[in-house]
Amino acid sequence: MEHRGITAAGDLPEDPGRRGFLGASGLGLAGRVLGLGVPLQMTATRALSQGDGLDGKDRLEVLNDRPINAQTPAHLLDGPITPTNRHFVRNNGIVPDDTAAEGWTLTVDGLVDQPVEMSIDDLRENFEVVTMALALECGGNGRAFFDPPASGNQWTYGAVACSEWTGVRLRDVLEAAGVQDGVVYTGHYGADMHLSGDPDRSPLSRGLPIEKAMTDNVLIAFEMNGEALHPLNGAPLRLVVPGWPGSCSQKWLTRIELLDHKHDGTKMEAPSYSVPRYPVAPGTEVPLEDFETIHAMPVKSLITHPQDGADVGTEFEVRGHAWAGDRTVQRMEVSSDYGESWQQAELDEPLNDGAWQNWRTTVTVPQAGYYEIWARATDSEGVMQPFAIGWNPKGYLNNSFHKVALQAGSA
Repeated sequence: MEHRGITAAGDLPEDPGRRGFLGASGLGLAGRVLGLGVPLQMTATRALSQGDGLDGKDRLEVLNDRPINAQTPAHLLDGPITPTNRHFVRNNGIVPDDTAAEGWTLTVDGLVDQPVEMSIDDLRENFEVVTMALALECGGNGRAFFDPPASGNQWTYGAVACSEWTGVRLRDVLEAAGVQDGVVYTGHYGADMHLSGDPDRSPLSRGLPIEKAMTDNVLIAFEMNGEALHPLNGAPLRLVVPGWPGSCSQKWLTRIELLDHKHDGTKMEAPSYSVPRYPVAPGTEVPLEDFETIHAMPVKSLITHPQDGADVGTEFEVRGHAWAGDRTVQRMEVSSDYGESWQQAELDEPLNDGAWQNWRTTVTVPQAGYYEIWARATDSEGVMQPFAIGWNPKGYLNNSFHKVALQAGSA
C-alpha cells in the first residue's frame, strides 16, 4: 500500500541562539507541546574525508562507521547534479572486498520464462544504455529531529542526492527474461555481507511492486557521473529507484527474483521502512500488524545557499532543490518572516523523470539583523510540504520545512 501521509516529525534541539525564534512563534511552542518541532541545526558528527581512508568522498559527515553511513552538508549539495564525492553513503552491511566489474554477474530468475545470468558487458551490449539524473533519498532523512528519538542513523538533511546514472532499464531486462503472469513483486539481492560476518545472513534484501519495477526511470546502473560506480555507492552494479526510499536501490546487485507475493527479504517486514497506518502520539508502541510499507517519498525541498549560519547582505539569493517521489514539484516558496508571508521562487522543470528540480529566488529583508529562511514545496497533486509532521517509531519521511539561520546586513 502506497504511503504519502503525514508520518514523521521534526524536532528542534535545544539551542540558546534560537530562543528568540521560539519565543516569537506560537508554532515553536506548539511543537514542544505536541512532540513536533522545527529542525534548524545539525547533530554532532565528524567530517569524513580521504584522510579517513575513504577515498573519493569529500567533507561528508560520518554518522556510523559500522556499517559506514555518511551524509552531505546541505551547502555542499548546491550544484544541480551531485558529484560522486558529495553523494551520501547509506550502507547496511560490509562492503564487498571485490567490487571489480570484470567477472561480476547478475542473475534474473523466479517466475520468468527463461532465467538468465548476464555480465555487465552483456547488459551494455544487449540493452539500450541510458543516462538519467535521478534523485535518491534515504527513508530516514530527517530522523535526527524526532522527539522522543527514533532509533537508527541520525540523519539531518544530507541523505539525499541527484547524480547522473548510466545503465539499462530494469524493465528491459525483466522483459528479456519473460515476466510470467501472476508476478507481483521483485526481490533484490546484493553481495554485501552481514555485520556478523555470517554468510548465511543478509544485511538487506528489498524489492518493488512489479508496476514500479516496470517504469521507465528504474535503472540497473554501472556508471555514476560518467565514471564507474564508487565502491561505497554500490560498485560495480546497483539498482537506482528514484522517488522511493533509497533502500529499494539495492547496491552490489547480484540477483533479481520475480515473485507472486510481496518479497520477504531482510528489512521488508515491519517496522523496517514502514510507518503506522494511522497517526500516533510521540513514543507510542505500534503493533507490527498496524504498519504499512513505504512506497513513494513525500514532497520535500532543501536550501543549499546560503549556508546555515552565513553572514549575508540585506539582499541575497536563496537557492536549492525540490523533489516529490513519483510526482513533480509545481510550486516553490520561501519566507523570511517566520511564515507570515511567502514569495514564489523560480522553479526549473526536472532534467528528466526522477530528477530533483532546481529553484532560486532573491530575498530582500527590511533591515540588518537575524533572519531565518524557510522553504516549502508543493507537488503536482497540490500537496504542500508541512511546517511539522507527526511522529513515527522509526523516524521515516520527515519532510517538514528546511530552515537556515542568517545574519543579514553584515556582509
